[in-house]
Amino acid sequence: MKKTVIAYLHTHWDREWYREFEVFRLRLLRIFDNVLDMLENNKIPSFYFDGQVVALLDYLEIRPEKEKLVRELIKEKKLFIGPFYCLIDEYLTDRTVFEKNIEIGLKIAKDFGCEDFIGYFADTFGHSKNIPPIIKEFGIDKIMVWRGVPDLPSEFIFNGVNTVNLVRGYFMDIFSSSKTIEEKAEFLKDNLDKIAQKSGDYLLLPIGADHLGVEPDITGQISAVNNLLEDYEIKLSNPFEYFDLVFSDLYKNEEGKTVRALDGVEIPEWNDELRDNSKTFILPGCYSARTRLKQYRAEASYRLHQADKLQKYLNANYNSIIEYAYKLLIQNQAHDSICGCSTDDVHNENITRYEKIIQIANTIIEELRLNCPQAEELIKNSGFGFRSTEPESGFDVISVSKGFDSKILYDTQKIPVTEDLRDIYTLRKHPSTVPEAEINVSQDTININGIQISFHRCRDFGDTYNFGPLRDDSGETAQFFEISRIEEHDAFLIKSNFFNIILTRTASLINFRIEWVNQLTNMLWQAKIKLPKPVTKTYSEDMDSIIERTFDPYYDIRQHFPTTKGIETKTNFAPMQRYVGAQGVGIITKGLTEYEVKDNSILITLLRSVGIISTPKNTTRSTPAGPPIEVLGAQQLGLNIVEFAIGTFEPDEYLDKVHELYPQIVKE
Repeated sequence: MKKTVIAYLHTHWDREWYREFEVFRLRLLRIFDNVLDMLENNKIPSFYFDGQVVALLDYLEIRPEKEKLVRELIKEKKLFIGPFYCLIDEYLTDRTVFEKNIEIGLKIAKDFGCEDFIGYFADTFGHSKNIPPIIKEFGIDKIMVWRGVPDLPSEFIFNGVNTVNLVRGYFMDIFSSSKTIEEKAEFLKDNLDKIAQKSGDYLLLPIGADHLGVEPDITGQISAVNNLLEDYEIKLSNPFEYFDLVFSDLYKNEEGKTVRALDGVEIPEWNDELRDNSKTFILPGCYSARTRLKQYRAEASYRLHQADKLQKYLNANYNSIIEYAYKLLIQNQAHDSICGCSTDDVHNENITRYEKIIQIANTIIEELRLNCPQAEELIKNSGFGFRSTEPESGFDVISVSKGFDSKILYDTQKIPVTEDLRDIYTLRKHPSTVPEAEINVSQDTININGIQISFHRCRDFGDTYNFGPLRDDSGETAQFFEISRIEEHDAFLIKSNFFNIILTRTASLINFRIEWVNQLTNMLWQAKIKLPKPVTKTYSEDMDSIIERTFDPYYDIRQHFPTTKGIETKTNFAPMQRYVGAQGVGIITKGLTEYEVKDNSILITLLRSVGIISTPKNTTRSTPAGPPIEVLGAQQLGLNIVEFAIGTFEPDEYLDKVHELYPQIVKE
């Protein structure tokens, strides 16, 4: 008896990647024109639009006359959109933005009439354990994943949510190939056999790929293939039917295991993150590609969140402009955007969006400060930073520049003139107490209260997807040659052959600000924090909470380069958001989002310079992950500034330390 294969038609839509947004949008017009025509004329039963609404909005902005048809097809359950506004990376974001992504996406999708939703993560580079409980809060009870899944069956329960593992991935473009029907049937049989090993009586088969249209004769091809398949019958449908078939009759047996009544199969539970790369690439080099993008994201998200909290606290009405800014921020957190694996032109546009978000957030905060004494008091007392025409007692001068008084700039009845130009100070409240710090600098180590910090760099001939070290490269260690006191800022300046370091103090942290003009290509730069014992366990921030990871501290990536096709080397690099710590030492960063465990040290990636989106010669990944397009911008030449802070504290104290670097205008 043939097994039923539930197939769904889709396209995975990266708004920008190896082509720029407007270039891809023109392709979208051609693809979706055809999809709508096929749906309207019943040539295909349904189409799944990649779990997001932003691509549909991009389409309708140019084709507004198609909106009525789109709404009709959604109502008829032929077209499925949402629940997300955009498909964003799960690790290079934060909980606030992730929730805004669902909130905005659901509002738009429901307005179009869509009622059926899946947490669709078909191409995300690994999956956070905190995602399932978040999407449950929004009433979503289904998840689809691929990358990062270990040896699990097609159906499992991921931290309390029914989840489908796309065993062979979302990328199935065989019907668009020039192969014969016989060859296509043979290819499909091989893949379906592999899916069947992880499935029960029903199999799930995505049909589509990146930016790929639907073949005009797709139903005829499937019919012809079905005539040649002995063990399978492909049925064009949608993923919701598959979920109904395999999850509708679950129950708990006497042993407390979740079992499917249909076939008696136990459904396993998985309550950890999904970052196993033994089956699929998770492309962890994206955590550190184009550091400036990660820094921009952290700053833009922080400032926008502060503006939103302040306007809500004061019952102001900036909601529409706040939502507009969040949409820009979410667009920048699609994985090919925030991951830094696109063209230079794409990422230049990302930076423009970030600048817009920061401008909007700062303007809202400044307008509220000028018009509301309560807002001014909150801002000044928070340490957030504010503009002034002169220094004030008790406040540090962060910067001085020529500009105009805010009372003129934000007064709609005034315009600035040349005579109004003057010095404008950015001030921040000075902490009432600062930590005692014993700082000793040797030739290659900074020792602060017993914590040893050194700086290292090694060659990186990888790409934006994966670090690519050389087997015998031991790298270099920074050599310090001068330390001096900066009295007016209560700071120390330490000079080395790598870069200059400025040390300052907050209430309980020692802050590092590192500046240098990078002239080196294909290089990984790291700060090494040495701990008393081998690091077998770390704690790091993920979605505003702490997750625990375990490591083999003696694992050496250079001894495990792949020798066969399709392998990505296991690595001791991992993503972080604002915090990572171990053994009572914590590191808080401003937009540095990757750390490595090695022996008894945690290493924070400061910069990773590479010059190609994907190289087929990467030492740690034996198959290309994208096009081999040269991207000079990913070398990050020129001025670089990175910041992080170190202190002794336990994981449950991390949020207080985060707020020293990211002051809260309104307390949580």
